[in-house]
Amino acid sequence: MNDGLEVLEPGLLATVQDLGRPGLAAIGVGVSGAADRGALRLANRLAGNEEDAAAVEVTMGGFAARALRDLTVVITGATCPVSVDGRGAATNTVLRVPSGSVLRLGMTTKGLRNYVAVRGGVAVEPVLGSRSTDVLAGLGPEPLRAGTVLPVGPPPGDWPPIGFAPVREPPADELVLGVVAGPRDDWFADEALATLLCSPYEVTAQSNRVGIRLDGPALPRVRDEELPSEGMVAGALQVPPSSRPTLFLTDHPVTGGYPVIAVVVAADVDKAAQARPGMRLRFALLKTRLRRR
Repeated sequence: MNDGLEVLEPGLLATVQDLGRPGLAAIGVGVSGAADRGALRLANRLAGNEEDAAAVEVTMGGFAARALRDLTVVITGATCPVSVDGRGAATNTVLRVPSGSVLRLGMTTKGLRNYVAVRGGVAVEPVLGSRSTDVLAGLGPEPLRAGTVLPVGPPPGDWPPIGFAPVREPPADELVLGVVAGPRDDWFADEALATLLCSPYEVTAQSNRVGIRLDGPALPRVRDEELPSEGMVAGALQVPPSSRPTLFLTDHPVTGGYPVIAVVVAADVDKAAQARPGMRLRFALLKTRLRRR
């Protein structure tokens, strides 16, 4: 294991992420991990790593790092300009970054998060079996800053059969996410679920890896008593006293005391992780169940 990548500019937020810490919610530890798990997996596959290898998650671009030895790098996720020593490079393809060269990601133009995978994986020390930074719980390595040096593990033995992947760009203005009703839709007025499904909600700037605060029509409740804390999952649409939903992402709390009107299906949580402030979200019901009264 050798030092491999020196952070020069972290941008708005850059963290180390893998696929997280599943199975520990019973002791109060959330999964965390990459917000867009599909983009992380793709970056690792193209780099020849195991899918759960740690990489750098960059929010909104503005990231720069110097290779401290010859590196092979793959960048996936949001659309952004990429360069190596000032020469333009592509996302979703294998890049060679010679020792001393500077890799730079410009500001994202579509989508929100990029993943920088290095062949061999980012080899910081794991915490509870994962190298992920959980910004809510404060677990794992600290967010990256200028001067942080990231060690890179030994390269895997085999190369994947292809060195690039055709990937559709993230949408620019509106995103449709599939949801399942409940588990607490019975705490809301009959028209609340219809409102959620028929109205666009705007992503606000008060959003992060914990969740996306949404602005749009109110979702009125019919039950005002306090809900005992219960388990939460990524994709939960929790409705606080503001009556506007918050969409939980990967660093969500493991329990919550506000009712959840619906849950975004796991396949669409990755899409939600690429939603930029100002973007419109629409929700499509994929499954219904009997309401509890």
